[in-house]
Order: sequence, then C-alpha cells, then structure tokens
Amino acid sequence: MASVTTNPVTNTNSDRSKRKKKKKSMIKENQQSQNQNHARWKSEAQQQIYSSKLLQALSQVSLNGPSPSAPRGGRAVREAADRALAVAAKGRTRWSRAILTNRLKLKFRKQKRQRGSAAAVAAVTGSSRSKKPRVSVLKLKSKSLPAVQRKVKVLGRLVPGCRKQPLPVILEEATDYIAALEMQVRAMSALAELLSGSGASSSSSAPPPQSPPLQPPTSQ
Repeated sequence: MASVTTNPVTNTNSDRSKRKKKKKSMIKENQQSQNQNHARWKSEAQQQIYSSKLLQALSQVSLNGPSPSAPRGGRAVREAADRALAVAAKGRTRWSRAILTNRLKLKFRKQKRQRGSAAAVAAVTGSSRSKKPRVSVLKLKSKSLPAVQRKVKVLGRLVPGCRKQPLPVILEEATDYIAALEMQVRAMSALAELLSGSGASSSSSAPPPQSPPLQPPTSQ
C-alpha cells in the first residue's frame, strides 16, 4: 500500500496564506463599516432622527434640577445631547455604549459617596494623625512616556470608553465620534436657528403698542 505523506512546510505555508486572507477580509470589512458610519452621520435622515431624539431628551430636562445632586443648566443640556447622540448610534460603537452606561455608574458612585462620607467623618474625628502626601505612580509613569504615547493616552481620554484601548481601536472610535459630534453641532445650530426664528416671528406679529391720542390744548 502506498502511504500518503504530508509535507509540514506546505501545510504551514497554506495556513499562513489563509490567515493573511482572513486578516485582509477583516480589515476590508472594518473599513467598509467605518465608511458607512461616516456617511450615515453626514446624511440628512440621521440628522433628523437625532434632532427628534434631542427634542425628546431636552423636554425631560429640568434646568433648576429636582435635587442638589442633579446637573443644572448647561451641564444638564449637554448630558441630554450626548445621551441622545449615543441612542442615535444604537450602541454600535464603544463610545456610545460608554455614554449610556456612564449614567448608571454615576448613580452608584453618588450612593457610595453618601455612604462613605459619614464613615469618613467618623474616622477623621476619631483619629487625628497627620498623613504624608502620596505621589501617584501613574503621574510619574506618564512623565517618562514618549510624546507619541502621551498624545495617544490623551486621545483615549477624550473619546468615551477608550481610556485603556490600543491605538487602532482609539483611532477607529475617534473618527466615528468626531463625525457624530459634527452632526450634533449641525443639528443643534439648526434647532437654535429654528427657535430664534420662531421667537422673532412671534414678536413681529404682535401689534405695536398704541400711543394715547393727542388732546387739544385747553383755553384758559
């Protein structure tokens, strides 16, 4: 019987070629999805969808704040606009998921702070020892990093959910996040122009104040 022998060199070469083809196909799919996302943020339909979600979010914002811990004024409007943007992204990106989950994390942190504040006050009153200022190890490491790595770290902090991500993920998320922010600016400026135009038209349609009629001088 003839024995079938396999060459390990040819097998490794075929495996490498398959991996390269698979990697190239994944890169093409990622590029196509990125291009679709960028085109989606530039479309008028997506801007209208975001504008409707923004109006719904702003209608639920109370500028005075029901509680002292709630954000007030411009901060509340900004958070509502970011949440509407993340909802419009449908959680497909890392930054949109980070914005949506950040609200829940803030609630848990506030509860922990309220619980820990009472324990901290009791601990401070019980022990009056002076503590030495601690130097953060992360600050020392950040000073010794090269300039490129420092810039990548700063970019990862600016994009939500990308603080500890590698450079390719940060760049992919940053490009989509910037396109979404540009669409947000267009939608909010159009909404501001619409509101200012409606206010000006209502003021112009109001009748002008009438002056009292002139009376003839009385003869003495």
